[in-house]
Amino acid sequence: AAEGGHKAVVELLLKTGKVNVDSKDRYGRTPLSRAVEGGHKAVVELLLETGKVEVDSKDSNGRTPLSWAVEGGHKAVVELLLET
Repeated sequence: AAEGGHKAVVELLLKTGKVNVDSKDRYGRTPLSRAVEGGHKAVVELLLETGKVEVDSKDSNGRTPLSWAVEGGHKAVVELLLET
């Protein structure tokens, strides 16, 4: 849901309290990392607002969400991450 930018679905999942917002896929990527890569600012905001995400989490290639945002040219998302 985070990767696709589906804000309403992410919001619903977060409200259940049954999801690990820092879960990692087989590449070591978190929902934050996936949302950032797609430039999905609204989803990034939701995830950051939980206060439970590791903003500087590294994936299996040593990349952080910030590096994905910078590479994608997602200025608003870069600003959000830098403010955290």
